[in-house]
Amino acid sequence: MRRGGPLRHITTTLAALFALAVVASCGTIGGANSDNGSGEKSSTTTTAESGGGKDKTIRIGWIPWDENIVTSHLWKQALESKGYKVELVQLDPGPLFTGMAKGDIDVFLDGWLPVTHETYWKQYSSQLEDLGIWYDNAKLALAVPDYVKDVKTIEDLKGKAGKFDGKIVGIEPGAGLMRVTEKDAMPAYGLDGEYQLVKSSTPAMLAQLDKAVKAKQPIVVTLWRPHWAYAKLPMRDLEDPKGSMGKAEQIHVIARKGFQKDFPEVAGWLSSFKMNDKDLGTLEDVALNQHKGKEAEGVTAWMEENPDFVAGLTKK
Repeated sequence: MRRGGPLRHITTTLAALFALAVVASCGTIGGANSDNGSGEKSSTTTTAESGGGKDKTIRIGWIPWDENIVTSHLWKQALESKGYKVELVQLDPGPLFTGMAKGDIDVFLDGWLPVTHETYWKQYSSQLEDLGIWYDNAKLALAVPDYVKDVKTIEDLKGKAGKFDGKIVGIEPGAGLMRVTEKDAMPAYGLDGEYQLVKSSTPAMLAQLDKAVKAKQPIVVTLWRPHWAYAKLPMRDLEDPKGSMGKAEQIHVIARKGFQKDFPEVAGWLSSFKMNDKDLGTLEDVALNQHKGKEAEGVTAWMEENPDFVAGLTKK
């Protein structure tokens, strides 16, 4: 998954028009052939009245970002344990916000504000409900393993290129995180003439990071929060006194207008929802790494290992 602040994926006009055409022609988004995010197809058929509270079906829209995959499955299973019917509907951000504004999608658990989803929020906020912040430290970073004791800030990298083989290990070339690192952070701290920003892929970066940690070798990588690497590996973000990587964002639960009235119990639960780096990181690791391709099963396994947390999700 690539992170890029304001440069993260912006849905094309054609994709948006296609999604709206589906809504117009079918009266629903998803339905019997909707992918539930675990590689399986949803067997739930959504009726036009289900989003209005006349039955207990709730449609959760999601995008394929790690934290959104796992939290969507987490809430699907938590709500189903309380008797609700839940359908997971995958869309790009543009059609998803449009679907919520039209009332075709009930809830979205991964609204990044004030920057990443600012355009959609400004356009549709009068037709949406902000149910609150569940994660408040979403940010881009340069990070090192915590055994690298003499580098605490990005500025500390200056003059130490030899220690890191002259490289900052990055991810996909088109990621906004890479642009911010190359165009803002490296020039701000005078690193652009000393270090090479290695452009590869997220899996390749993580593989190099894992290899270095096992050998206790120095390495500096581009990373972002939330990410399971912080729970699985001994990582530390480098302080950024110049603010070159941008400010932290918050992840919001956003719902269609009228959701709190139609589903007051669920809205109350979602408004109280919080996750820290440890809980979210271990959930992502179990679901996305240990149960790769079977994310729903991974979320179930994590829930069984964390019964107190799960009980708190729907505590009255």
